[in-house]
Amino acid sequence: MSVAQSTRAGSSTTVKGGRGSPARRRGRMFIPFVGPALAFYTVLFIVPTVIAVWISLHKWAGSGPMQWRGLSNYVALYHDTLFRRSLLNTLELLVIVGVVMFILSFVMSLVLRDMAGKKIARAVIFFPHMINALVFGAVIGFMFNPGGLVNSLLQAIGVNSPPQWLSPDNLFPLIMAAMLFITTGYYTTILMAGVDRIPPYFYEDCAMAGANAWQRLRYVIIPLTWDVFGVCAVLWTISSIKIFEIIWIFGGSNGVGQPPTQSWTTAVYTYATAFGGQSIPAYGAGTAAAVVSLILVAVLVVLLRRAMRRDVIEF
Repeated sequence: MSVAQSTRAGSSTTVKGGRGSPARRRGRMFIPFVGPALAFYTVLFIVPTVIAVWISLHKWAGSGPMQWRGLSNYVALYHDTLFRRSLLNTLELLVIVGVVMFILSFVMSLVLRDMAGKKIARAVIFFPHMINALVFGAVIGFMFNPGGLVNSLLQAIGVNSPPQWLSPDNLFPLIMAAMLFITTGYYTTILMAGVDRIPPYFYEDCAMAGANAWQRLRYVIIPLTWDVFGVCAVLWTISSIKIFEIIWIFGGSNGVGQPPTQSWTTAVYTYATAFGGQSIPAYGAGTAAAVVSLILVAVLVVLLRRAMRRDVIEF
């Protein structure tokens, strides 16, 4: 009896961990399905990130021997007033443009929800996002330069001393307004998709319960689109810290081939430092700034995900 029990137990153990067990089948399926994506991610992200961190610990001009500096590049960034100004500009762009943009996008998504010709309106408001940033920056620079279209129109209506839009003090607010124009339609389209997926019977129940517009917004629309807001917040956080082209294209306005330092973000600082916009190329210092930007993105995304975490509402 004990031999039979032992035999059954042994066979059970063999079946559980045998070649045909679910665990082994999942293990065999991992390589053909997940392996290529993991290799792709490793080659295009993990390896470049490790190389960037290694370069940031050295003094290097892009060619010749590398000199070990340890954390000196990061200490120099901490004491660099220009980098702190660039970091502050980046955070201002992230927060100010982000808040105004999400308010406008959400309002527009609600207005367009029941509008006739909604698809055409969605295509129109999405169009600015399709324009290349370099082209858009060049057009804006042409329109707002001292002899451009905007100042010509202002002079035509009697404004004898129009603002110097591309001056160092006015350039960054103009860039923020341009980014607001470019991105609002993109996030409106995403939020419209979130609003459109809410089943009509939720609105019917609100009407039967006598809920007003504010109650319908607070207890139905916002909770059911909260996950879409979370995705949009993460996308904007990542893209805002990478903004570079539209800022750099204004460089011709001051005659030195680069924008005034008052309008720099961390992306512009990284490029100018690494490729010698200020002096000789300093790949180590520029890469250190890029690593700091990467850490900033990671921290902000984690904080956003935690702050916007809610129970998933299925409907």
